Amino acid sequence: MKVTVRYFASIRETLGQGSEAVDTTAANIASLRDQLIARGGGHAQGLARGRAVRAALNQVMSDESAPLAEGCEIAFFPPVTGG
Repeated sequence: MKVTVRYFASIRETLGQGSEAVDTTAANIASLRDQLIARGGGHAQGLARGRAVRAALNQVMSDESAPLAEGCEIAFFPPVTGG
């Protein structure tokens, strides 16, 4: 299936891109993240399992167990702090 992946803040800076279309067989966000990490380079660094990364599915904050569907949009971004 084809999905759109969007990257924000420091993840976008690390990857040098804000979004991409990805062909995947991943069943959920966690599997997609692992697929992207396996690419190596910036993806491995920006989405590494040791880093705190939040995810949204179709603009709704989601757990990594959320299932993917054809044409969905997944966004990855670091946690936001403010004051």
